[in-house]
Amino acid sequence: MKISIVIPVYNEFRTFVQVLERVREAPLPVGCTKEIVVIDDGSTDGTGRILREHADAGVVVAHYSARNRGKGAAIRQGITLATGEILLIQDGDLEYDPRDYARLVEPILRGESDIVYGSRFLGAPAGMAWKNRLANRILTAAANLLFGARITDEATAYKAFRMTVLRGLRLNCRRFEFCPEVTAKARRLGYRIREVPISYNARGIAEGKKIRARDGFEALWTLLRYRFARRASFTLPSETDPSSRDTESAWAAKRPAPAARPCDRDNTASTSRFRRG
Repeated sequence: MKISIVIPVYNEFRTFVQVLERVREAPLPVGCTKEIVVIDDGSTDGTGRILREHADAGVVVAHYSARNRGKGAAIRQGITLATGEILLIQDGDLEYDPRDYARLVEPILRGESDIVYGSRFLGAPAGMAWKNRLANRILTAAANLLFGARITDEATAYKAFRMTVLRGLRLNCRRFEFCPEVTAKARRLGYRIREVPISYNARGIAEGKKIRARDGFEALWTLLRYRFARRASFTLPSETDPSSRDTESAWAAKRPAPAARPCDRDNTASTSRFRRG
């Protein structure tokens, strides 16, 4: 089974080479292959040059946006380019450890869940500032209260999905609201979210962390907004009624994937497709 690892990056020159090395070396369960899809979201610090070198070497699928559009938009672009049966999201920094990949995808491979979140709070979130910890707790509590999610880490960057799930969702996110949007819509559609513990090493603004307080408020508003939005608006037109998906992981796996919803693209954006590593 092919696993597509989507990496949205924006001005990650200092860590990007290390991230790619760790992703390439990360072990996967037996029988799985790896596809690396990198979306350069308008970087201006040399990240794009490094990406082009790796793309030319044939180890990644690369897309270059002419301007910065946000992490959510970059992830949506990555979904349209990925060709695996499972999609896993990887940040372009060193906060998360790719050695956790196998743990993340195994529940999907076993047919136990269509969505898996890597929880920092089931592990030990080393170095997380108290403000970030508090914001994460608030968002998680809101997700559990509004959607019965029963999770411990709503805002984790490590999320893995069966591709049929993502290809069936109508996503509108542009910035960091990808996490609350996908959590809200998945739960409203009846998907169960499985969690596994992961390792985590927090970085601060000085090290390049880009999320800010306003993003926390936006995330909370996103959860509230989609709690009361029409559920019919969450899926693409070709989707059938998914109201019974809680226990139908196998059905979701066999369902033919609908046509991918194209991202809003810059006219000057470009995509390079090469051999997968």
